[in-house]
Amino acid sequence: MSFEIEDSEIDIVIAALRSDLTSFFEGWRAIFSRFHIIIIKDPDLQADLHIPPGFDHKIYTKSDIQSIIGSTKINFSGHSCRYLGYLVSSKKYIISVDDDCLPAQDINGNPIDPVAQHMANLSTPATPFFFNTLYDPFRPGADFVRGYPFSLRSGVECVLSCGLWLNVADYDSPTQAVKPHERNTRYVDAVLTVPMRAMLPMSGINLGFNRHALGPALVPALRLRGEGKHRWETMEDIWCGMCVKVVCDHLGLGVKTGIPYVWRSGGGNAWESLKRESEGVKLMEDIVPFFHAVKLPRTVTTAEDCVLQMARMVREQLGKVDEVFVQAADAMDEWVRLWKVISSR
Repeated sequence: MSFEIEDSEIDIVIAALRSDLTSFFEGWRAIFSRFHIIIIKDPDLQADLHIPPGFDHKIYTKSDIQSIIGSTKINFSGHSCRYLGYLVSSKKYIISVDDDCLPAQDINGNPIDPVAQHMANLSTPATPFFFNTLYDPFRPGADFVRGYPFSLRSGVECVLSCGLWLNVADYDSPTQAVKPHERNTRYVDAVLTVPMRAMLPMSGINLGFNRHALGPALVPALRLRGEGKHRWETMEDIWCGMCVKVVCDHLGLGVKTGIPYVWRSGGGNAWESLKRESEGVKLMEDIVPFFHAVKLPRTVTTAEDCVLQMARMVREQLGKVDEVFVQAADAMDEWVRLWKVISSR
């Protein structure tokens, strides 16, 4: 079971953290030229953006963010600027790719179309209630294995596709520091559904999702003090991923991970990152048990209300642990308010 997704239903969202995007867009030209592209310029970036011609795109700058959002406690700087793209899009589907990524190749050296592969994940059901040992049974050449309950084979709607990347892995700074030269060269041609009530470290580097079903749950809430711009210094997408998974589990929606891959060139000084990341490493020991224990009332039936309910629980339960969680709860409330306001325009 699958359905066709038109190109007109998709927005590409790019968080621009560097000014010269020429090589990035040229590398993606064969793929991105088919779609509308939302480019969010990091509010802290001073230089003008350089984008080659031939792309249907709209750039949002610091002044645009201020005029659209107004006064807000949400920090849209650095990688979090991508969330503005999620907010202003009106399309059903969003593909988010970092500006240090390029299309990868599969094990046979053939170029990968990550947009098409994300859409394949999102257009076929997910199976979170019973694990299929051949992974995604809806991929060509696969099916349900012997013993898989027939009553569960219709699956549920897949609303989130978490892609992977080759070359630079998304390690935390301690792992990066002890493996400074390690590169991910292993391409695994597989997709699997993340099981019910299992959390995952979601990354915004290479992501596809159904904005209409899930958009309000992709919330830029948790920002650490002194958080930097490199991937292993940030926490906003890790927190967002756990919020999203709780929402999906509660609403009976599915999450897939695996292909598509992109090739990633990003990096940074792991020892410098470690100074800023240590706070997040410690906080994770409180965050994960909280999300494992979250149970939302059956009366909560929308992504917006799920986020508001979690915000209340975060404030009451985690707010006593660290003030940063109170700020996260405030951002979650503010995000839902902004989503409703922007959506009604």
